[in-house]
Amino acid sequence: MIFRLRSDAGGSEGETSPFVILINFIKINSKRKRIASFRFFLHTFRMQTRSVFENISPLDHRYSISEKDVYDKLARCISEEAAVRSCAKAEAALVKAHFEVRGALTSEIERAIDAAANTVDPEEVYAEEEKTQHNIRALVNVMKRSVPNEIAPFIHLGATSVDILDTALALRMRDVMQNVTLPELKALEKALCDIALRDAETPQVGRTHGQHAVPITFGWTIAEFVSRLGKSIIKIEELAKQLKGKLAGPVGAYNGLSMIVKDPEDLERRYLAFLGLEASEYSNQLVEPEYLLRLLLECNTAFGIIANLADDLRNLQRSEIGEVFEYFSSTQVGSSTMPQKRNPWNSEHVKSLWKAMCPRVITFYMDQISEHQRDLTNSASQRFIADYVAGFTMAVSRMKKVVSGLQADTEAMAKTLENAGGRVRGGVLAEPAYILLGEAGVSDGHEIVRKITLECEKTGEPFFTVLKRHTDAFNKITEQLKKLGVADAETFFENPARYRGLAAEKSKRIAEKYAALMKG
Repeated sequence: MIFRLRSDAGGSEGETSPFVILINFIKINSKRKRIASFRFFLHTFRMQTRSVFENISPLDHRYSISEKDVYDKLARCISEEAAVRSCAKAEAALVKAHFEVRGALTSEIERAIDAAANTVDPEEVYAEEEKTQHNIRALVNVMKRSVPNEIAPFIHLGATSVDILDTALALRMRDVMQNVTLPELKALEKALCDIALRDAETPQVGRTHGQHAVPITFGWTIAEFVSRLGKSIIKIEELAKQLKGKLAGPVGAYNGLSMIVKDPEDLERRYLAFLGLEASEYSNQLVEPEYLLRLLLECNTAFGIIANLADDLRNLQRSEIGEVFEYFSSTQVGSSTMPQKRNPWNSEHVKSLWKAMCPRVITFYMDQISEHQRDLTNSASQRFIADYVAGFTMAVSRMKKVVSGLQADTEAMAKTLENAGGRVRGGVLAEPAYILLGEAGVSDGHEIVRKITLECEKTGEPFFTVLKRHTDAFNKITEQLKKLGVADAETFFENPARYRGLAAEKSKRIAEKYAALMKG
């Protein structure tokens, strides 16, 4: 009999004989390890036989293939198996807390309950749920069967289901942020910092309303996203650390626990300490939803920043602009019918993923509302948080690849800037001309320069050529430039790249700041 190997079994997808692997398991010397390995064997080959192409969500087929590394990391944190195991981990923490508060916690007890939690079989839990029609009671029943008799009564003792579920969700969200999402975000931010530093001095025309504005540098273009995304990353990291758990019972008033221990809040603190969490200040049956909501909202903020970056890079790849290019491999095809095309599809995919995931923020808001001490209207909707986090993180990963391989055409940028201004060639220097006239005491400097630009449109001559013909204005402007210590003041308007303000300096400053913060 041939089985299809699961992706989490440590090998690549393909076909192999289970008996070969079973023999390798048997070779393990320790009896305890043999038992654990055999359980793993059963779990590996009993569960998943469905092809990846039978999955419904594109996250589980298309993106799980193209973003395999990050998908596998996400699966370890927020898959359904991870959900079951995080609940088991919470149940184990509760047992430890019960024994600790009684002064009876031993290393043997810890090992026994940890083993039960770490080896719990999600398939067995699901099979038990078919009987109980209750997911947590199914888990409890399965765990009780795998621990010594003296431990079993303490599994789930004094807890309601949501004490486990909300705490386990906090665990998963904290762990996926710290172990997967934030590392991907920081890697993207570092790549952006590198470009902002590398191209801090690279001249580029600035654009507002889709029109040429005034000169900047490409580093300055990227520094915008370094600053915006950097702040969001710091906030996500902070909010992930603030996620809370609970052990407060069906209405949050510690009713059941007050029958077991003198200080229920002390038991709650001990329980959560084993998980590295703190208690929600107030709980009914639920942890206050705003802890998780704020984290998800900040993720959505970061998602919007990344989508904005993707859109700008896509536009800079337009044929009529051609200032940047995504990496394009030698075997890659841009169009099924036009062989010459190199479509910016990765940037487009990032924006498209944002379009699919961003509206889910409405559901996050709606999950704030639960009748009285709790209803079940957030139960199904919360299950899709994993999809959102996966979609967001895979978009980050793809954006990281785009930025890491981004090619800036500095010659195209320089040529565009040289002729920038639309119908007024060199018109991007109209602003400094008007400002310098104002500094020279000319009250209608704006109107004077505006008429010069109209003359440029009519004659087709560059702005600098026409400006020089207006000798009174040109001389006043030149004198002001000399007062500023500008070298070659008479030819200042020949080179738009000289008028870039603090773009280069601030690009470097911002890039260096956030590169250092990402290390921290």
